[in-house]
Amino acid sequence: MTELRLSAYAGRQRAAYRLGPVTLFTGPSGSGKSTVLGAYEALARLGAGDPLAEVFPDPGARVPDSAQPDSQGRRGFRIGCTVDGPVGPVRLDLAVQAEPQLRIVGERLTRHGRTLLTTALRDPGRATVQAAWLTAGATPVTRAPLPDDLLGTALLPLRVAGATEGQREVLAAAEQAVVGLRSLFPCAPEPGRMRAPVPAGEGRLLRDCANLAEVLHRTHTACPRRHQRLASVAGAGCAGPVTGVGTQELADGTVRALLARGTRPATPLGRLGDGELRYLALALTLLTGPGVLAMDRIAEVPDAMQCLALLTDDLDRGLDARQCSALLGLAAAIAADGHIRLAGSVREGTAAEARRTPGVTVVDLTP
Repeated sequence: MTELRLSAYAGRQRAAYRLGPVTLFTGPSGSGKSTVLGAYEALARLGAGDPLAEVFPDPGARVPDSAQPDSQGRRGFRIGCTVDGPVGPVRLDLAVQAEPQLRIVGERLTRHGRTLLTTALRDPGRATVQAAWLTAGATPVTRAPLPDDLLGTALLPLRVAGATEGQREVLAAAEQAVVGLRSLFPCAPEPGRMRAPVPAGEGRLLRDCANLAEVLHRTHTACPRRHQRLASVAGAGCAGPVTGVGTQELADGTVRALLARGTRPATPLGRLGDGELRYLALALTLLTGPGVLAMDRIAEVPDAMQCLALLTDDLDRGLDARQCSALLGLAAAIAADGHIRLAGSVREGTAAEARRTPGVTVVDLTP
């Protein structure tokens, strides 16, 4: 995703944010940092096929305060994004009715100014919208009803045959948009949940990173180069000398993570401070890929070719200046390879450091 648009969403009106490889939002409390990142995650979930009611459990909170109901008492919000890729920039824009009934009342997919898909609510009494997508054959467009609680763009690969040049253009644009939206991993490390030993399993990192030890147990053998790189950056965010990151299998079948300290005894991760644990978890997400993270994998796209987007609100929570600087440098270096992007929010102190870090974009939401 290269642009996020909040045309009318919560406290944002006609706002458009360019998203670079590493984009950090900053501003005082209440400036809308979490709102912006929440909109990003909402679009990603819709792209993954989640129903509208699950994505927006409290839709009224997303309606701008200034939005007045029409004659039928309807109020809503508008969001959109641009996803870049092999077919160029593809724009997706949504109009969502929040009151009196939650539903998608309008959707538009465009490429190079050409409309590929539109949907509109024709009959309020039915749980469908009328969709029209480009055919460019004997019939210029194809029309059909689609559910009003699902993203139409995500349904197109199941409905379009690809028999004409127009249909193939629609498919390529829709698939690019869906792949871009689904390639998101929201990461919110919770140190209090990361300290205890955990059962060994498939080793896919959870959103709260509670199973960090399990993932390290897996990467130690399955991803040795990534694991070694994590060990090399661990010292920048942890107190004292660090020579490696390892795991220990306990008698009850669980595993715990350890920091190797050279000739000194290893330190269990459970003894580390909150900032150290958050630093290690965030560094691990930057150094891994979709196969290591608990996310909706796109089987049609090889892991090596997927562009993963990490989303982290309060990125610098609990981190000191040294840890923030090391994490920003790591994020910029990893993102420069083109396979991992990062969007997050930070406090002003970290934002000042980020402005001095090449490859990092800072968006100031100060009113």
